[in-house]
Amino acid sequence: MSESADRPSRSFATLQVQAGFSAATAPAAAVPPIYQSNAFEFTSLAHARDLFAHRVDGDVYSRTANPTVAVFEQRIAALEDGVAAVGLASGQAAVALTLLALCGRGGHIVAATQLYGGTIDLLEDTLPDWGIATTFVDQDDIAGWRAAVREETRVFFAETVANPLAQVLDVTAVAGAAHAAGVPLVVDNTIATPYLQRPKEFGADVSVHSATKFIGGHGTVLGGAIVDLGTFDFTADPQRWPALTEPSRRVPGTSLADRFADSSPLIALIKAKYLHDLGPSLPASSAFALLQGLETLDLRMQRHSASARQVAEHLATHPAVATVHHPALPGNAWHRAARTYLPRGAASVFSIDLHSTGDPRADFDRVETFISALQVLRLLANIGDARSIVTHPASMTHSHLSAPQLAAAGITDTTVRLSIGLEDPADIIADLDRALALVCQS
Repeated sequence: MSESADRPSRSFATLQVQAGFSAATAPAAAVPPIYQSNAFEFTSLAHARDLFAHRVDGDVYSRTANPTVAVFEQRIAALEDGVAAVGLASGQAAVALTLLALCGRGGHIVAATQLYGGTIDLLEDTLPDWGIATTFVDQDDIAGWRAAVREETRVFFAETVANPLAQVLDVTAVAGAAHAAGVPLVVDNTIATPYLQRPKEFGADVSVHSATKFIGGHGTVLGGAIVDLGTFDFTADPQRWPALTEPSRRVPGTSLADRFADSSPLIALIKAKYLHDLGPSLPASSAFALLQGLETLDLRMQRHSASARQVAEHLATHPAVATVHHPALPGNAWHRAARTYLPRGAASVFSIDLHSTGDPRADFDRVETFISALQVLRLLANIGDARSIVTHPASMTHSHLSAPQLAAAGITDTTVRLSIGLEDPADIIADLDRALALVCQS
């Protein structure tokens, strides 16, 4: 091919980098593709300048914006009926960045006692290093939520379905207490997912997810998401939220509340400051896998929920089991709340208590005998997988909690958490029965 003015000849080194692709003529794929690119080409220097100043939206660098991640963000926001979302590297990052953005320097959190152990570590051990304190209250004690409020309180935080005992949050009541205090309610909706509950319908303001769990669904990637449900007005008390309402160095000449009034100033703050500066980015390949999971979320949650109920009902009759903590069971303390907040089915993550001997060492041995005998259920530090999973919270996920904290969360040495997967429930029940028979013999 002869050389032309608009297509000059290129050397081998240039061709091996650039031949065969033009950003302007990328194909229109039917399935969201993996945009495995660190950075994105600008149409002009003026375009680049406007993107860096946040005057226009677009992709700059995959730490804060990637087209595959953007599809995931838009999809999870739509499923939660939110106004905007941000995808992150993990659920832990989602919780951390939400609380940092809302609390700022020296803020205060009121949080439920019934939380995942890693979240308690964050609230009790890490955020104090940032000058952020937390007061823990029983999630069902609405008067306790109100009494814990301080002048510097900036957020209420709880799980819609608590890990590991599946207590169901009275979202409407806690949201009412939060709003009376002038602060938003942030809920971790990981276990329920948007299919079993849309927290916005009950008054919550922000929903966070460990997308690693049911959203991904197959135990292959980590991911997190924050969804602004668009219900809290940060401009109503602007002095409480200076990072949102005062002029921002991230958006020169205006505030985030003004620049992003039609979308989400909160998500803009998280992306422009905390994600940009701290860097817990969701990889494009992980976003692609999470999108695949979202396409079957309703079908899988129906199966998870139905199988878990069947397993829970069976275990409630087993002589080796002292208690089954599943809100679908009529005798459960959160059964009525589940009927209100989980109308499509209760969650598939729940716990059981084996009978205690009164001797902690003997109790641990009985739990170890039970777990070691399981063949269908896998011993993993995860939930929401296609595979059924067993965990011992006191020595695993909640092992950093003190004895009083474990007691407040309802966790004992004989508590065993189950995450019921997509296997045949008859096989799961047979596996549990076989292992529990050994406990009865011990």
